[in-house]
Amino acid sequence: MSFAIVCSGVSFAWPDGTRVLDGLDVAFGATRTGLIGVNGSGKSTLLRLIAGELAPAAGKINVAGEVGYLPQSLPLDGASTVSDLLGISAARAALHAIERGEATEENFAAVGDDWDVEERARAELDRLGLGEVGLDRTVPTLSGGEAVMVALAALFLARPDVLLLDEPTNNLDLDARRRLYEAVESWTGVLVVVSHDRELLDRVQEITDLREGAVRTFGGNLTAYEELLAVEREAAERTVRAAETDMRRQKRELEEAHVKLARRLRYGKKMQETKREPKIVMGERKRQAQVAAGKHRIMHEERLAGARDRLTEAEEAVRGDAEIRVTLPATEVPAGRTVATVTGLAPPEPETGSLEELIVRGPERIALVGPNGSGKTTFLRALTGESVPEGVDVRLGVEGVRYLPQRLDVLDPDLSVIDNVRAVAPSVPVNQVRAGLARFLFRGARAEQPAGTLSGGERFRAVLASLLLAEPAPRLLLLDEPTNNLDMASVRQLGQALSGYRGALLVVSHDLPFLRTIGITRWLAMDRRAGLSEVDPM
Repeated sequence: MSFAIVCSGVSFAWPDGTRVLDGLDVAFGATRTGLIGVNGSGKSTLLRLIAGELAPAAGKINVAGEVGYLPQSLPLDGASTVSDLLGISAARAALHAIERGEATEENFAAVGDDWDVEERARAELDRLGLGEVGLDRTVPTLSGGEAVMVALAALFLARPDVLLLDEPTNNLDLDARRRLYEAVESWTGVLVVVSHDRELLDRVQEITDLREGAVRTFGGNLTAYEELLAVEREAAERTVRAAETDMRRQKRELEEAHVKLARRLRYGKKMQETKREPKIVMGERKRQAQVAAGKHRIMHEERLAGARDRLTEAEEAVRGDAEIRVTLPATEVPAGRTVATVTGLAPPEPETGSLEELIVRGPERIALVGPNGSGKTTFLRALTGESVPEGVDVRLGVEGVRYLPQRLDVLDPDLSVIDNVRAVAPSVPVNQVRAGLARFLFRGARAEQPAGTLSGGERFRAVLASLLLAEPAPRLLLLDEPTNNLDMASVRQLGQALSGYRGALLVVSHDLPFLRTIGITRWLAMDRRAGLSEVDPM
């Protein structure tokens, strides 16, 4: 098999000394590969190394052909346009200049053979559901999902030899995800995608699992790989049970050996006292008994040590990945209490069921769904008081409103994780903050790691920790795409934790399995023209 990407002995560490990869060997063939692993295992760092954004401290990376890369967090310039994101602004400007009669050599060189660049760009945008997005539209007017889809359109338009996608379904609505799935399945070049989206990972042809600095590659999709892991885990658990039985037997035999030795010593002492045999004979028998008993004891102790080693090895094989343990504060809100009231929601084109007022009472858990660009994030920001649209009035009935934004840009990148949390909880003792961070897997030196060096999943955990450990404790949680960048184990754990939360919860998400897990009580749909309306459970 020929490989399009070959990484040999690749090592990488951040400037503060945090080691991410150490002598990694991995190769990716000419196929669609899903790169999985727990948060912080180095998946995003590996993609950045392959893309040339980072340089390895040691080792070599060889890539056959041009690379196209979609990062987790897009570096969006506030002054840039859709045309800039697509990388066609220079060709368009030259084309328009030629149409105005400026037939210069520079303009012809800028256009090259790409005379239909605008038509191809619009066709690619339309294929991804962005037919209404103009080429001259500015980036700040795009929603998070729209920005991701425009960046994907740019990559599909460029048709690189190697395509690297890091969590491409982040912020995408259900229709956009479906279009992305179709685009990925139609990709004929080399594709490596990091994702926690099960549907996307079931459309790849190969799974590469990055775990504890090593990789394991499986020919098949995620479901097939998990079925294999389940079989292996079952076999490993049988091995654990057998090792436990063996260790109990070895302990029992060692105890029996000690009992036999004690009996022989008592018998020898008794014989010596009664002097039934010559002293020299009894002395030799005593010496031989002690030697034999010593050998017997050593043999059983070695067997017990071997049994312990086998048990440790077997337990290591079934040990699960570390998961966050989110302990939410006791923030019960009485059922009849009004948590928030939002008025002035009259939509431009009201339909039957459109809401002019939203009242959130007690420990309600509300899901807010809708297409990208419909205003879901804007609505959450209005509830925080950060940006309230004209004509809308927001009244809060509780303290402790906490907002988790899509872009996770609430941390100071120059401060450590622990200092970021202490900034929002200044009166909490440092040991208590450390104990809280440990539940989010920031233990010891990891809590001292600068926020700017965290992976996407680690950054999410740090933001979530600062949100939940802050003062006052949250009684209304506003979560904007909370499962972005999380590995599947952490998504499951977060869902379990939020399902027991006793405050009010409003979640924007396109992850329907996650929403069902946390026990949503009301479903609201947001539409750009029809506004907000209640819908049936999804």
